[in-house]
Amino acid sequence: MSNPFLAPSTLPYQLPPFGMIQDDHYLPAFETGFAEHLAEIDTIVSAQEPADFENTIVALERAGETLRRVALVFYNSSSSHSTPAIQELETEVAPRYAAHQDNIFLNRGLFERVNTVSTDGLDAEAARLVQEYVDRFIRAGAQLDDAAQDRLRALNTELSQLSTDFQQRLLKDTNRSALLVDTAEELAGLSADDIGSAAAAAESAGHPGKYLLTLILPTAQPALETLTNRTTRQRLHEASVNRGFTDNGYGTLTIAARMAELRAERAALLGFDSHAAAATDDQTAPSLDAIHRMLGQLAPAAVRNAREEMVELEAAAGHPIEAWDWAYYSEKVRAAKFDVDLASLRQYFELERVLEDGIFFAANRLYGLTFTERDDLEGYHPEVRVWEVKDADGTGLGLFLGDYYTRDTKNGGAWMNSFVEQSALNGTHAVVINNLNIPKPPAGEPTLLTFDQVVTTFHEFGHALHGLFSSVTYPTFSGTSVPRDFVEYPSQVNEMWILWPEVVANYAKHYQTGEPLPAETVDKLLAAQTWGEGFATTEYLGAALLDLAWHAIPAGATIEDPVEFEREALATAGLDFSPVPPRYRTGYFKHIFAGGYSAAYYAYIWSEVLDADTVEWFKSSGGLTRENGDHFRTELLSRGNSIDPLQAFRNFRGRDAMIEPLLTRRGLV
Repeated sequence: MSNPFLAPSTLPYQLPPFGMIQDDHYLPAFETGFAEHLAEIDTIVSAQEPADFENTIVALERAGETLRRVALVFYNSSSSHSTPAIQELETEVAPRYAAHQDNIFLNRGLFERVNTVSTDGLDAEAARLVQEYVDRFIRAGAQLDDAAQDRLRALNTELSQLSTDFQQRLLKDTNRSALLVDTAEELAGLSADDIGSAAAAAESAGHPGKYLLTLILPTAQPALETLTNRTTRQRLHEASVNRGFTDNGYGTLTIAARMAELRAERAALLGFDSHAAAATDDQTAPSLDAIHRMLGQLAPAAVRNAREEMVELEAAAGHPIEAWDWAYYSEKVRAAKFDVDLASLRQYFELERVLEDGIFFAANRLYGLTFTERDDLEGYHPEVRVWEVKDADGTGLGLFLGDYYTRDTKNGGAWMNSFVEQSALNGTHAVVINNLNIPKPPAGEPTLLTFDQVVTTFHEFGHALHGLFSSVTYPTFSGTSVPRDFVEYPSQVNEMWILWPEVVANYAKHYQTGEPLPAETVDKLLAAQTWGEGFATTEYLGAALLDLAWHAIPAGATIEDPVEFEREALATAGLDFSPVPPRYRTGYFKHIFAGGYSAAYYAYIWSEVLDADTVEWFKSSGGLTRENGDHFRTELLSRGNSIDPLQAFRNFRGRDAMIEPLLTRRGLV
């Protein structure tokens, strides 16, 4: 039992024993997990008794515990601490894991038993679970003939390999593309803290005396808002948008094109016209056509607003606006129109206060939660922190982990993962983590956040709450295991508390003097919220429609020139507006080529319809109160996928969502 994955953890809430886990534990644990899981499946299939809920569906829910333990830890490591050893392991494990999933869901004997389980006498959650398994087997290809299944297995294996390759190449190219400058003068406009962080990053990368601006995953880089040197801005922007595009051993374009082609072939095998049609078949959106109609209606208004914004930017700049100028002059115009200088606000957004006095404070007021940092519990990296979360009555709810700083071994972006999923069947509480990419300040200096980073921190914690509040019986339905176009909804709602008067007054305090952010500044921030929405909506829709274009190609299509394909896709969507490139270009679109969002990046704005309507409900119902929080938690956050998500919304809201609050929020009325 020296391998810590081979038995449940004895730590609180079954937190993985990270201090005991070594790289050489992963592969043996995966191999044991694969073998155990297949043996459990064989037992289910070979049972002499007729299939019923307990001996088939519940047995499936209980099966594969060792594999689940190691996979949850390993795939977090492959994103947040992807050392060369982890990358080598992932290259080997990923295709084997994909093949193992096929061994389960292409098992005809298992499907026959699942398909004969009666739902008579079952409660609603159990009956939903039976149907979920039937649908999952069918979508996986359980009804295909032998030849089609063989081809499907080959496609899934190759796609897994390509996805891993895309992720690893992108990480290397993002690190390689970080902008190195020789002098602090080239970084004029950045705060002293930012320049210190750039000096520390350069020192760490082996360039003492220089300055390194590391890249975050999206196109827009935070430093572009304040850099006064236009040449530096251009260099930083071009470093961002060219990731993955050059054939330097890190290129990702051919991988992306090949993945799109293989996904199209797989969709055809499963009876769909495209991968987009297959991927959206089990989402809350009623159809792929409905998604296109919504995005197509928003795009012209978004570009119109962006062009109107550009007129103001060019007036402020006195010259034509290029993509690397937009953020800089947008902040100039924001300051002039609304008397809001976002860069100057960083001194009020210190990470500890944002967490303890902002995010945790709001969760306490809404839900009665308390958070106690557990220095006795260890994360997978020295920078990872652990908090125990307790409910209003003092009972333990789970653990929340935070990994906030960027490093060379961490993928760009921000995300939430689970280490342990809540399940009454298994008697487990949730253990979840938020990963962000905040530049680490020099030793002894405070971590001051941009306003966008504050938004991201609140957003990701909304995902964490979704996991922590899960109160379901079966692990399949736990927490954030909901349709992709619903999963962003609770996290978007949590952003509303950033500027809520009681919350912002509690956390937004000057890191040196303790003076609160002036109330009039908060009012100005609220008044300025629609400024820049033309840009924000256009860049988002550019990425969402680019994603759908890649995944609309038919089986047999070959993409010879990915760059031209991207250009044509944006032109067809009416989003070929060079000053506002898409939030993600193909070369670094990790969400869709190395994540779970292929043909689903539309989900952010689709779920924002629910979010904007929910924000209106909170405002009209009294805001930050326990009664409101408990209603949202009980009817929606706790339900996972145990009921239809849109029915959960109706139970919470009392009706279907209305789109008007979203249109108003984004200036699209």
